[in-house]
Amino acid sequence: MHSQSNDHGVAGTVGLTGSIAGAVGLDGKPRAGQARPTTGSIVAKVRRLDSGLPSFMVVGGKLNQGKKAIIGENGGFLGASCDPFRIVYDPVQGMRIPALELGQGLTTERLEDRKKLNSAISDASRKLDSKAFSQTWGEHMGQAFALLLRPEARSLFDLSLEPESIRDQYGRTRFGQSCLLARRLVEKGIPFVQVNWSDHVEAEEDAGDGGWDHHYRNFQIMIDRHGPWLDHSLSALLDDLKKRGLLDSTLVVAVGEFGRTPKINEKAGRDHWEHCYSALVAGGGIKPGLVIGTSDARAERPSSRPCTPGDLAATIHQAIGITSEQSQTLGIAVDGEPVAELF
Repeated sequence: MHSQSNDHGVAGTVGLTGSIAGAVGLDGKPRAGQARPTTGSIVAKVRRLDSGLPSFMVVGGKLNQGKKAIIGENGGFLGASCDPFRIVYDPVQGMRIPALELGQGLTTERLEDRKKLNSAISDASRKLDSKAFSQTWGEHMGQAFALLLRPEARSLFDLSLEPESIRDQYGRTRFGQSCLLARRLVEKGIPFVQVNWSDHVEAEEDAGDGGWDHHYRNFQIMIDRHGPWLDHSLSALLDDLKKRGLLDSTLVVAVGEFGRTPKINEKAGRDHWEHCYSALVAGGGIKPGLVIGTSDARAERPSSRPCTPGDLAATIHQAIGITSEQSQTLGIAVDGEPVAELF
């Protein structure tokens, strides 16, 4: 694969949306155009759940570069109703769902009263303002109340219900346990689940497993931490989905915003490199065991079948059944073509 920028913010937007439109880098200057919805939000738009559960969930904190939020992790022009429902796992505190945490002294009975009040406010708002905001606000409140008031919904996020052996298989890292939660969500029928490895690209600023910005100590970090952690957790996820009969219907994608320089710097690290990197795609009915494209001898540039984040987004659309007609109607056509060899 290859991307359009070596700025985390810009490349992050491209990776999330398949387009550079609206991206903002460290220079603070927005790129031309309106930011596109993230892929999960597009799925949420076309794959609504009758259960009241969110169609798009993110496990992990919001993506940042140098304390600046990366554009493109929400619904964009599709509206706030397509924004992700966020869950945060902490190895010490366990699972946290900020939007669902009951305030001090707030019981489910009081919550029912609050729900009635919110319903009345929603009715009044609809009478006063027929714009989409009222409906969007109501949908978000409905999802939050559905998860708060139904024990079976809240138990969905309780990893203590999993056997210790399964939790060990995924690894006791934040990413590992987040992948386990992702499997539980998929098993429940959530159409799109995104697991963020870390909140920040920089390892020093992240409270979890640390980012992948290995400008120094690349080999030490990869050997001792990131390499085995990723291999452990991702392999466990694929194996578990396969055993449960879910892999053929679940597309799993592992990808970053760009690659790292083939040339090692003076700090035994690797710097930003958007010209050549890889993505892993598995399950979801695609052909297994394929390698699409090759790099040159130095791994500096693709030498055959180059692909872009837009191509990957188009591939995801095709795999989950988003038609070109739906894309055109919603204005969500991506800047790429599906990787036909995978189907």
